[in-house]
Amino acid sequence: MSDTAILTLRTMLANLDDAKKYQSLRDVMSTLPAPDLAAVFEDLPPEKLPVLFRLCPKDLAAEIFAELTPETQQGLIDGLTDKELKAVVDDLFVDDATDLVEEMPANVVKRILAQADPATRRMINELLKYPEDSAGGVMTTELMELRPDWTVSQAMAAIRKNGFDKETINNCYVTDRDRTLIGVVSLRALVLSKDPDNELIRDMMDDNVVSVSTTTDQEDVSQMFEKYGYLAIPVVDNEKRLVGIVTIDDAISIMQDEASEDIAKMNAMGPSDKPYFKQSMWELYKNRAPWLLFLMISSTFSSMVIRGYEDALAAVTVLTAYIPMLTDAGGNAGSQSTSTIIRGMAVGDIEPHDLPKILWREFRVAILCGGTLALCNFAKLIFLDGITPPVAAVVCLTLICTVILSQLIGGLLPVIAEKLNFDPAVMASPLITTIVDTTTLLVYFNIARVLLRNLNFRHRVQYCKLYRTRLVWYNFFREKAFPEGRMRGKVTAATRWRVITEGSPSSVSGHGR
Repeated sequence: MSDTAILTLRTMLANLDDAKKYQSLRDVMSTLPAPDLAAVFEDLPPEKLPVLFRLCPKDLAAEIFAELTPETQQGLIDGLTDKELKAVVDDLFVDDATDLVEEMPANVVKRILAQADPATRRMINELLKYPEDSAGGVMTTELMELRPDWTVSQAMAAIRKNGFDKETINNCYVTDRDRTLIGVVSLRALVLSKDPDNELIRDMMDDNVVSVSTTTDQEDVSQMFEKYGYLAIPVVDNEKRLVGIVTIDDAISIMQDEASEDIAKMNAMGPSDKPYFKQSMWELYKNRAPWLLFLMISSTFSSMVIRGYEDALAAVTVLTAYIPMLTDAGGNAGSQSTSTIIRGMAVGDIEPHDLPKILWREFRVAILCGGTLALCNFAKLIFLDGITPPVAAVVCLTLICTVILSQLIGGLLPVIAEKLNFDPAVMASPLITTIVDTTTLLVYFNIARVLLRNLNFRHRVQYCKLYRTRLVWYNFFREKAFPEGRMRGKVTAATRWRVITEGSPSSVSGHGR
């Protein structure tokens, strides 16, 4: 039904100037929820926004306004009269009004505050004192308070009188005369009371109240919603006095914002709260270029490692072909581990003190993953690439070590970042990849040097090839082992092997003389 109504509304708006069927348009709009109408508003030209907004029912107009993007809100404010703006501001919940003030430019804020009533203006100023990313910055002060000595009947009368202007009445909070939070009671319990005239609030309230401080980080608040399944969480000051509540809709917005921020950081970009097409080219550039520059500079460490092992690459050039595979495998393994740990920390499954358990778990997983990759890769190197077993062993052993180191680093860095009060998301794919690349190359070349006996394996490879081609071997042996051309006597296989492995013909240069 909603999709059909939206399509009908869009068709009517396209012909608004010709049809002038404002009453029909109003009827269609009354059937749609505020978020759907807000989506339609976003696609309208600026000059049509005030016309359509004036057709909205009064109670719906404020809800639609709260769902609009800041850019659309500003355009709409410019097209409204002071009287119309006052009606919108008065109908907004105080947290939405505060968000509006924070997003608008100074000249628009001045106009908004001028039209707000004194009570709303005072509450907005109070909320603006708290940090933007704290519970105080996202809470609303419009809540339902009850007294412990009230009867259920008195409480219901108060809810009927004042509840319409409250953001939620599902849970009512019990406070004393100093506004100290002492309990919470649900509307369901009040409605189902068997003796409303005599049963007191203190007898039915839950005094084990879960609350947060005004300075609690908004991400921690959102996690509490997931943990306890509440629709609202009370916010108290340092003296445990009730100052507001955070509702579930705010918690969902926080989760979306934090997820977007983490995704941006994990992909080496600066976070932005604007939609993609709302960002200018300059904003996109600023969010990406610094990270790309940082990663480019950090990648020079890999180049330094390669230059330091040029002798290894010159001796066994086949090693070069497998550098991309090893670095990619290490980066992928590290990214998997990092993403898992960051996600676990975000939802509260992992704490910094769990580091030893994390490393032990990642080590075991890395052995299984690395062993599987090494076995499959060894078979591929031998049967498909035609690589000699020693070289294949170097590559596969490096692969195992790389996966182990990568997953250990991927599990370690986010926890360290959390302990240092850094955002663990910055210890994500790009940075992990840069660190792992350098580590992989160091492991790779050192393993090659050890297993290939300081790179003398070059001669063994040459021998294996020359042995299959007798003519090439003959020319090699005549020019290298016997430069004078005096081949007297029979040259044994042992002699040929010694020439190849020792890398110098001098040891057998006198043979046959």
